[in-house]
Amino acid sequence: MFPHLNLPKRFSFTASIDWFCRHFFGNAGLRSVITDIGDGDATNMHCWVPKIHKAFKPNLILIHGFGANAMWQYGEHIRHFTARFNVYVPDLVFFGDSYTCSQESFQAACVVKLMHAHRVGKASIVGISYGGFVGYNMAVQCPQMVEKLVLCCTGICFEEKDLDNGLFNVSTVEEASSILLPQTPQKLKELMRYSFVKPATAIPSFFLTDFINVSMKLISMSACKPF
Repeated sequence: MFPHLNLPKRFSFTASIDWFCRHFFGNAGLRSVITDIGDGDATNMHCWVPKIHKAFKPNLILIHGFGANAMWQYGEHIRHFTARFNVYVPDLVFFGDSYTCSQESFQAACVVKLMHAHRVGKASIVGISYGGFVGYNMAVQCPQMVEKLVLCCTGICFEEKDLDNGLFNVSTVEEASSILLPQTPQKLKELMRYSFVKPATAIPSFFLTDFINVSMKLISMSACKPF
């Protein structure tokens, strides 16, 4: 019926959401850049940066949590930030389009190097969940760089006794990794139960499988060391 219409062999909801998020970020005045942070280990970090840096605006770094990439975390809200700040939104190493050939990579140090590469001197930081740990360690390592720090849903006071009390009921690292890096729809639903106060319950398994195939396959457990 439509001979000139080239449809993909398999439609991906996750890839479609990625496309819309890129559209939102572009319309908000940001551009996608991959930077070699020059640590000798072929570490490249992807970051959304201002198309035009405005010196009269303060700088703001938005750090995503553990999961897909920065676009999914901030796509809905990005335009509210770019109106008042020079916004930088990195993909942490092992997430999105950021990667390394090094066996040991420290997220906070990598983000600091990335900001130096973009000539960002001082900035405020917003970190969600895992991103909050990264932001917290940036403030510890480079206090002169961080003006303000906002931590959202970040358990920096988390102690081993909290595990004993059942806050995250796992017995081994392997069991934890199977939840944090789900490879099946069932495990992804389990992660959602830990992550949300009111998790969605009617998400079809084929959508969760698509999300795993597109967004989770590049994430390494090495990312679990934020310091």
